[in-house]
Amino acid sequence: MRIRLGLLMVVVACALLVVKGQQQARTAFIALQQAQQQQRQLEEEWGRLQLEQSTWGMHARVGQLAVDQLGMQMPTAAQEHVLFDKSVGTQP
Repeated sequence: MRIRLGLLMVVVACALLVVKGQQQARTAFIALQQAQQQQRQLEEEWGRLQLEQSTWGMHARVGQLAVDQLGMQMPTAAQEHVLFDKSVGTQP
């Protein structure tokens, strides 16, 4: 009888350890899924930031090349001429 009781206690303890292990595995899996989702979001944001950086870089580079290599400069107010198309309608 004592042996049976001892074996029953060992089986119950093992069952409780299995349940605890499964719960820990579920918790770790949920944390893994959340980390993977955050990684995907960060990768998307990184892609957007790289695109934005390249867009800003192109405009600045083109402007700098126009000044350095072509000797261009922004016109002054006296050099600006505004033309209106009379067939379109009224002037702004």
